[in-house]
Amino acid sequence: MKMPAHRTRLSDSAITRIKNSLGEKMLYFHVKRFILLIITLFFCVISCEQEKAPAEKIIRPVRYEQVFLQGGSRVRTFSGSTRSSEESWLSFKVGGTISKIYMQVGDKVQTGQVIAELDPVDYRLQEQRSSASLDQAKAESRNAKANYKRIRLLYENNSTSRNDLDRARAGDESAQAAMHAAQNQLELSTLQLSYTRLKAPTDGAIATVSADVNENVQAGEPIVQLISTSGFEVNVAVPGALISKIKEGAQVKVIFSGISSGKEFTATVTEVGVASTGIGTTFPVTVVLDQKDPEIASGLSVEVAFNFESSDKRERYVVPSFAVGEDQDGRFVFVVKTAGNHIGTIERKAVEIGELTADGIEIFDGLEDGDNVVTAGITQIRPGQKVKFK
Repeated sequence: MKMPAHRTRLSDSAITRIKNSLGEKMLYFHVKRFILLIITLFFCVISCEQEKAPAEKIIRPVRYEQVFLQGGSRVRTFSGSTRSSEESWLSFKVGGTISKIYMQVGDKVQTGQVIAELDPVDYRLQEQRSSASLDQAKAESRNAKANYKRIRLLYENNSTSRNDLDRARAGDESAQAAMHAAQNQLELSTLQLSYTRLKAPTDGAIATVSADVNENVQAGEPIVQLISTSGFEVNVAVPGALISKIKEGAQVKVIFSGISSGKEFTATVTEVGVASTGIGTTFPVTVVLDQKDPEIASGLSVEVAFNFESSDKRERYVVPSFAVGEDQDGRFVFVVKTAGNHIGTIERKAVEIGELTADGIEIFDGLEDGDNVVTAGITQIRPGQKVKFK
């Protein structure tokens, strides 16, 4: 017999409760979603309203070369300053406490003149101990020598053994060696005592005093700076385009604008730099004054005049070939117009070029004396752009 299927039927109230529960859950879900949306929109609005910090403008570095007319005979002047041909920091060879300083800044000194002294007590006592040690070593040496002579006579008369003779000879030689060592120690102690006095190695003037009385200093620590007044030299920076025309031994003129209404002196080129200094491709050149004058001192501003002569009478500029560019308007170079603080502005100059030489490409028109022609970074700059240089 087949059993009837049982069906479970929910009452109307149960169905109502289930619907109410589902409705509350859906409402909670939508409210939560709405709140998250409001919070997200709030932060988006805040972030959009905030002012963006302006990006720092990049100032590109460039390298330039200062150019001058070449060909014919021309005089070029370059600024520099005088300095003593001999400048040295003087120091004690031993350490100790400074007891006296006899010189002040600006004082003139002569060779051998005492400039400062250390307290010599410790070094004098050391010298006395070394002297006493030497006296003792001399006495022992005399005694050992006399003993050796006595033993040698006994040995010659067959009154003592060979071992006694060897011992006496060794004692004599050892005593003599000890005496020589004591003599060297005394000489060293005497030298160290003399080192407590700082003397001028040459005639000159005191430029700087960097220590005080009662100050404890170490050996080699600078005490005073001495500048020699026997001669002066001038250092100038010469552009790379001209450095090959300057030779050691060449004669130049040095003009002092600050003394005696612009005195002129002759000078000799003694050093020509082989490596550029700074981003401006300049080379150091040193000239030494041929005359002496009591008005000349270190630190004076001067102008050094170089005479450049050439068999080629046509005037021109010479720049590296890669410094010349070309566009639809023709050939050009970029020139830096300096504005101070190592910042400048790029200017485009149209040029008329000549032949390509071993030194660079010739330019007959478009440049002026002293123009700073850009030689590196050309592809990344444009007229009016600010650049930095050293």
